[in-house]
Amino acid sequence: MRVIGVCRFSYPAHGGFRRMHDSLEEREAYLYDDARMALRFWHFESLTLPSLKAQTNPEFTVLVIIGENMPKHWLDRLHEITAPLPQLKIVPTPPIKHRTALELAIKAELGDTDQPSLQFRIDDDDAIGIDFVQQARFALRRSGRFHRETGRMAFDFNNGFSVKLSDSGLAVRAEFGHFLSCGLAVYFPAKDSKTVMNFGHHKLHQVMPMMIQPAPPMYLRSKHDDNDSGDKFQPRNLVPADEAQKELFKTRFNVSEDHIAEVFADLSALRGKS
Repeated sequence: MRVIGVCRFSYPAHGGFRRMHDSLEEREAYLYDDARMALRFWHFESLTLPSLKAQTNPEFTVLVIIGENMPKHWLDRLHEITAPLPQLKIVPTPPIKHRTALELAIKAELGDTDQPSLQFRIDDDDAIGIDFVQQARFALRRSGRFHRETGRMAFDFNNGFSVKLSDSGLAVRAEFGHFLSCGLAVYFPAKDSKTVMNFGHHKLHQVMPMMIQPAPPMYLRSKHDDNDSGDKFQPRNLVPADEAQKELFKTRFNVSEDHIAEVFADLSALRGKS
């Protein structure tokens, strides 16, 4: 069985953003602005990559979908930081609808294989638990009798944290999410014509069975000024992480607050503190 994740990394899709632009050139200028790209890379390097590097089951693939015109210095950096992870594949893609782009990438990765798949989405500024792949595989095995009858099935690890990264470290809020894209995996039988991108994650439970696992914590969902999810996703009610939470983030997500404080000090210097 294949486990395939998909990650959109500053991809200039047609649609898929709340911030609208009149042309592809305007969208690329917005996406590839150096200050914005620095913010995205530092989240990716502080949250996403560490959690993927530490996966207890290494049998997975993550497709990183990028635009064909990403500036060379950022593209070189992306190749450099992902090189130690053979599970990550950078997929340059022409500008089409973002769901279509990610769907086609998954289908190309699956090819004509007769294997079923577990598929998941991960944003470039989020983290998953280091045992996400292992636990998703285990949940699938436990539910075998059920999904053999129903076909597709979703697995929702709904325990996690909203986090904000800064030169002070981590501000956090513990939460139980409601059908979020992070901490969610979907099983597809072999030769299924659909992918995880054919379904809205908030409505998966309306179209297929879902197993909800409330422990252990399985995601860190970052909040910052460049979030593209509207006001509901802006930082609110976050407090500095306590010592127990800092240790939890190290052991569950391979995320270091000391590292975050160090790299975001550089970002503060780049942008200028208000």
